[in-house]
Formats: sequence, structure tokens, C-alpha cells
Amino acid sequence: MDGDTCIRKAYEYIFHSDFEEAIYWFEQAIAAEPGNAAYHHKCAISCARSGKWTKAKIYADMAEKLDPGNEEYRFHSQSIQARLLLAEVNGLLADTTPNMKEAAERLRLAVSLDPLSFDSYYTLAVVCQSDGLLDEAMEHAREALRLDPNHSAARRLFADISRKRRMQRIRSTMRRK
Repeated sequence: MDGDTCIRKAYEYIFHSDFEEAIYWFEQAIAAEPGNAAYHHKCAISCARSGKWTKAKIYADMAEKLDPGNEEYRFHSQSIQARLLLAEVNGLLADTTPNMKEAAERLRLAVSLDPLSFDSYYTLAVVCQSDGLLDEAMEHAREALRLDPNHSAARRLFADISRKRRMQRIRSTMRRK
């Protein structure tokens, strides 16, 4: 079967919300035309929508490799990488003694790769706050709120960081007197 026919079948399955079967048909299209960057990209999108981030990254990277000048492919690959970094950080934070510096480094990379990732900015604000980096935490909480102004937890985080920064300035002023 040729690649275009496989792609049409994949979209038929997407319209019926059968994403597993759609991924199968995208992979069939790739097998028929392995050098077609668009097929890899479409498969990466379906994998990402299905939460198969590692598989999505493989296809996104291949699309970018096959068509390195395509900004859409580059951005999609970077946003998937950011999502994988966020998952790694969530694992680090779940540890009994989380490495906050390593988590912050990975999150800074994640927000540089995907500047539209609310979750990365929000989590980075939480990590910075817990590590005492209140100015940086405020910056990231503000960006998270810019991305999702109605997110109640982000609003509470922003207010909490603001309060802690005010208290920090008051204590600093008191010490100087």
C-alpha cells in the first residue's frame, strides 16, 4: 500500500477516535515512504496526543532530521523534549530527597525548549520557591499566569511568593536598623 493511502486510513481512524489504529497506519505510511518527513511528523503528533512521549520524540526527531529547515517540525520536537523533561522532573520531585537544583536545571531547559508550557513554568516556580529563589520563582509564576490567567493554583502560588518576598524585604530592612 502506498503512503498516501495509509495516511487516509490513519485519518479515518482519528475521526473515529481510534488513535492506536491511526498510529499503526501512520507507521505503515512511514514504512512505505521512510524518507517522508511529513509522515513522521503526523505520527509524532498522534503519539503525543496518546501520551506516548518517547515514541513521539523518535518520530519528531526523524521528521526534523529529514527536513531540518522546517520550523514546525523543530518546534514540535522541542515541545516533546520539554514534556519528557517535565516527566523526569516529576519523578525527581517524587523522590524522598528530591534534588531541587537538578530539577530546576531541567525545568529551565524545558521552558527554553517550549516557552508555551504552562506546566513547566508552574513547576519551575514551585521548585524555585522551595529552594528559596523567590525572585526567580516570581518570574516563572508570573509567566505561568500569563499563559493561563485563570489557573487557581498558579494564582495562589503567585500570591504566596509575593507574600514571602515582602516578608523577606521587611526582615532585611529590620536587620539593617
